[in-house]
Amino acid sequence: MDSSAHDDFKFDTLALRAGTLRSEFNEHSEALFLTSSFCFSSAAEAAERFANAEEGYTYSRVTNPTVTMFQNRLAALEGGEACIATASGMSAILSVVMCALQAGDHLVSSQSIFGSTMQLFSAILPKFGITATFVKAGDLEAWRSAIQPNTKMFFLETPSNPLTEVADIEAIGRIAKSVQALFVVDNCFCTPVLQQPLKLGADVVVHSATKHLDGQGRVMGGALVGSRQFVMEKVFPFVRTTGPTLSAFNAWILLKGMETLGIRIERQSSNALQLARRLETHPAVKQVFYPGLESHPQYAIAQRQQKAGGAVLSFELKGATPQEQRANAWRVIDQTQVCSITANLGDTRTTITHPASTTHGRISAEARAAAGISEGLIRLAVGLEDAGDLHTDLLRGLDAAS
Repeated sequence: MDSSAHDDFKFDTLALRAGTLRSEFNEHSEALFLTSSFCFSSAAEAAERFANAEEGYTYSRVTNPTVTMFQNRLAALEGGEACIATASGMSAILSVVMCALQAGDHLVSSQSIFGSTMQLFSAILPKFGITATFVKAGDLEAWRSAIQPNTKMFFLETPSNPLTEVADIEAIGRIAKSVQALFVVDNCFCTPVLQQPLKLGADVVVHSATKHLDGQGRVMGGALVGSRQFVMEKVFPFVRTTGPTLSAFNAWILLKGMETLGIRIERQSSNALQLARRLETHPAVKQVFYPGLESHPQYAIAQRQQKAGGAVLSFELKGATPQEQRANAWRVIDQTQVCSITANLGDTRTTITHPASTTHGRISAEARAAAGISEGLIRLAVGLEDAGDLHTDLLRGLDAAS
């Protein structure tokens, strides 16, 4: 499908067809190009390719046809001009930071973000002279107040991990643009099925393709989507030189996963909403965090900028002390027989984890408290199983906790 025709087709068609390249063999399924390098018809052609004077492939650390297909397809789904694929979601975030910032620069980030992103911003970037200020995602005045003369980037994760806090992308985007800061949005939880941040004012969207884009917990991958100027002139040279490259095999797996992205997210969101409503009524549950619930603090924003609540929910258990809360949470997790006890998300199989001791276990207790991650919090990434079976699975531990 030619990129010029993207505006003529709906999401599910693009998820199957966009970006497809066919070799001289005219294969129907996307070809998997497992090669480290590419040959040339002459020394002159090799020189032209390496000088970027002629389009074509030279080395898979730089470009690869299978990776190109994945990049073009994701760009079409997000409504962006260009995409660069990386080896993981964290390498995508690192790439956009290293390409947009330099020593002496400052970034403002929402405080409820993935644990490794928090570690990158708070512990690693300061070694290179880049500082960060963390703010409550929904507090627009906090974003404004955090701006410094050297602020060059806003970073937002919405919905957040693991509390599904939803922030107003359009409003934060206007603040970022007022100081000419690059606005980056992590769209991992929603995917372009439910939310397209570029259309709401973001400059760059980042993904952990490991999650919903694959959808079956098979391979690692990351990507960022944005304008052709930023992606190709800033990010591409960095990735080409430093090498956080997505493998051709992983790109091929991700391409096949994206074919079912729409129907998976729709079903998983439906299952998650059913579970969230049932969990709200259980006496052992203190609070449920899910954007599709009317009780969610940012329900109105979620209704405006998301097509559904998504596949991820969290719930907090009651307990008189942090120790009791953790004991109750671990009891619920350990009693499950259907849910997989693992920190990954976006899988067709439901996963369950205790964020305070896994995904956010490496950040300080103070940072966890500021982000609202208590010892009684459980994150559930809902899959495609029967929603009733999942509810029964959770009840084993919940009934004991109550």
